[in-house]
Amino acid sequence: MPERPGPDAEPAGAAREGPERPDGARSPTTPPVRQLSLFGVEAADPSVGDLAGLLAGPGELVRMGGTARITMVVDAAWRVHVLVAELARRGLTASWLGRVAEQHGVQTSYSTLLAPLAAGWLRGTVKRPPGNFFLTGPRLRLWAAAAGTPEPLGFVLRLGAADEACWEPVGAALAAIGLPAVLLDTGAGGPAYRITGRRRLARLAELVGDRPPTAPPSQWPGGPA
Repeated sequence: MPERPGPDAEPAGAAREGPERPDGARSPTTPPVRQLSLFGVEAADPSVGDLAGLLAGPGELVRMGGTARITMVVDAAWRVHVLVAELARRGLTASWLGRVAEQHGVQTSYSTLLAPLAAGWLRGTVKRPPGNFFLTGPRLRLWAAAAGTPEPLGFVLRLGAADEACWEPVGAALAAIGLPAVLLDTGAGGPAYRITGRRRLARLAELVGDRPPTAPPSQWPGGPA
């Protein structure tokens, strides 16, 4: 049986001092090793499956033959830029549908790459997460880019207004990765999930990764309050 570390043992990843020099000083310390989250954006290459994060939020999915497309309405131009870039990284072409008041439309082209998502998420024309649905850093990143907003009480991830069948399983998926959230109804500014608490917000920032260049610092998880 392996020995347990004693009370004076250093924690894994702790910085260590170098050997003592003749003058009594220590050589520069070794910086701690940054451990990657198993669910964070750095844990896997971008994939089309990451678009499940858009479907967890207000993204709409339409199937045509052996292809499908995703459409989203977002509230700021910077979201359009981030989403178009993220979709291009996954081999999908997206276009800006124009602006009405403060709303912007983003839509992918019909693609066979999206057919597996359509098969898993659509029951006829009704959107519902598949039974094995889960969230990861890349999926949360896309959701935050499309429909995430900081507020004084925490960070809000908006849901599709007509997607009530999605709300409960999406909330369970958030809780499963350490982000239990409060469901806000329309009277409280929803439908949306609100994540609160210092540790949970730090966890969210860790999972979604660095701020995209076009996203305002104040609008991205972990940014200035």
